[in-house]
Amino acid sequence: MTDTRRRDLLKLGGLAAGAIALPPSIGRALAIAPSRRTGTIKDVRHIVILMQENRSFDHYFGTLKGVRGFGERHTVPLPGDQPVWSQSNGVRPLPPFHLDTERTNALKVPGTPHSFADAQAAWNQGRFGLWPKFKTDYSMGYYKRGDIPFQFALAEAFTICDAYFCSVTSGTDPNRVVFWSGAGFDPEQRAQGINCRDTHSEPNNLRCWVKGALPEPGYTYAGNALAWKTIPEVLQDAGVDWKIYQDPNDNWTGAMHGGLAFKGFRETRPGEPLYERGMRHWSLDQFAQDVRDGTLPAVSWVLPPKEKSEHPGASTPIEGAAFTAQVLDALTANPELWSGTVFFQTFDENDGQFDHVPPPAPPSYRPDGSLAGDATFDLAGHYFDDHADQYLSRDDTASGNIRPFGLGPRVPMYVVSPWSRGGWVNSEVFDHTSVGQFLEKRFGVTIPGISPWHRAMCGDMTSCFDFTGAGDATALSLPDVSRAEAILAEHLARPKLLPPRAPQTVTQEAGIRRSRALPYRLHVDAAPAADGQGLVLGFVNDGTVGATFHVYDKRAPEALPRRYAVEAGKRLAGEWAPVDGQFDLVVFGPNGFVRGFRLAGGVASLPAVRLRDDPRRRSLTVALSGGEAVLGQDAYRRQADRTIRGDTRWSVADTANWYDFRLAAAGGELHFAGRLEDGRAGFSDPLMGSGDQAGLRQRQA
Repeated sequence: MTDTRRRDLLKLGGLAAGAIALPPSIGRALAIAPSRRTGTIKDVRHIVILMQENRSFDHYFGTLKGVRGFGERHTVPLPGDQPVWSQSNGVRPLPPFHLDTERTNALKVPGTPHSFADAQAAWNQGRFGLWPKFKTDYSMGYYKRGDIPFQFALAEAFTICDAYFCSVTSGTDPNRVVFWSGAGFDPEQRAQGINCRDTHSEPNNLRCWVKGALPEPGYTYAGNALAWKTIPEVLQDAGVDWKIYQDPNDNWTGAMHGGLAFKGFRETRPGEPLYERGMRHWSLDQFAQDVRDGTLPAVSWVLPPKEKSEHPGASTPIEGAAFTAQVLDALTANPELWSGTVFFQTFDENDGQFDHVPPPAPPSYRPDGSLAGDATFDLAGHYFDDHADQYLSRDDTASGNIRPFGLGPRVPMYVVSPWSRGGWVNSEVFDHTSVGQFLEKRFGVTIPGISPWHRAMCGDMTSCFDFTGAGDATALSLPDVSRAEAILAEHLARPKLLPPRAPQTVTQEAGIRRSRALPYRLHVDAAPAADGQGLVLGFVNDGTVGATFHVYDKRAPEALPRRYAVEAGKRLAGEWAPVDGQFDLVVFGPNGFVRGFRLAGGVASLPAVRLRDDPRRRSLTVALSGGEAVLGQDAYRRQADRTIRGDTRWSVADTANWYDFRLAAAGGELHFAGRLEDGRAGFSDPLMGSGDQAGLRQRQA
């Protein structure tokens, strides 16, 4: 093996010898403190946005330490009390498997189905279970650190979001329409309580796929134009400078440009601001020149060509990494400009790649037309009306023709800026409207497309930053991807990757990472129903943002999980009937929040227990009204079971605010897990992956 070939393989594999030093511009930028003038979001002078193609979070980062990945201990239950990893292709179970780039051509993994029909069927209205059946076996493949070293290094150097979801359970156009306008369905119809049909929404790829060329003869568009204003138009009206950097004839026939679905872009003409800023050829070289000259607009979108988009089957992670490196190198060539810049990079949708976290969404309709859940606000108009029954799979009978648009599965989101350095994870729920909400927060504009549900359930990205401090100056190395094409050519000569016949062991890297403070304070209370037979769960939100509670009935796995959308400062309640006289309900919320209610003797065995947190004291209180209970399986403290009575308070300060324990009384068992939020940054779940208390205490020290 030649020295050159060996070096190239090391670069591709991310081995120790392949951790190449950063280009000087990026190295300088990581050492430069943010430009702190007001200590607020107003210090952000430039926002640069890059949306790549079709990768799920688990597909890229399920093995990354310190994130909600394959080490998740409490997952969506499947029939037979199987974990969510046990997805079936219709013939046999197929858990996630490694895309081995060392021995196969797995860097160019085939694309998988990603339309509204197969995405709805795979999600199964929250029940999961048949992902590879509707998305093919390749949907369960994932990469490790050595396969995509650039992506891992970027996450280690800056901030990775592990609760960022695509907006629509579908493909590219539907999600880019949301990303560019804040909405995937007509805001005026939604305000009137009308669920959108395809004439006023984008359920599948249609409107952004153009024919023709610019400037001559011009684009020819498909489908009717959507009428509401895009984000560039909102910025234009407010006098905020913006530009789209693209080759309008090399943007995957328009698919990268979500604005092309809209009347404003379709009808603009040369000489008008929307055309000059958003339809002209503004190359990546021009982007780099604008950075050097200090003339970069306040808001910039960068559109990739097809071959550098990271889309499975058409592009690869290393080609996408090379494109990202170009953007970052251009941005950091002007350190003064970089000191006031935020760079968001995300992905429009997941392709068909599997992700295990249940996406927050408005509650689904059961086949009988009843709603599986509730919200503290009116949900009329937030659904897609497939009135002609033309967008759903014939095998998808989980619900009727009125479907939630999304949220869809998690996708990666890197937050790259001087205020987000240091290898953070942020676990607040975000989606494609969140970038729009960040623009609102920074420039004082209002994007009319963003729906009440999205505003309540999805954050505005500000929790990813510390604008008050100097930031973390730690500089990490990003692998060199300058020879991406040559490395890829050699890689693709390897044997074809085939999904395995036998299940593989799936693991996640050990270790924790710094975690941003989150705005959640959530509780679930349980009480007997008025009839003395049913069980009532009360969903309490004492936080400052809304949250979605997902409730699964393990004794009725065929039932749709219920979702409860609870705004900040509000509460909801739902009632369940026993199954064979028993209950076994599990509730999921953001960032590992879990509540379980297993009552073998029905509500008669329900302990009178109430759990509350005290952020100021970093402690929990279990209030037991009469009788006693056994506190056991305390996962973080590893101590013997103990009997408790009355009010029991204990600190979670020595477990980085994490807790996971069960209470048993009178034949019933309650499960409590999550992280107490006290307004301060902390650490990721020390029990994620194979982390342990020793590692946690070492980092805390």
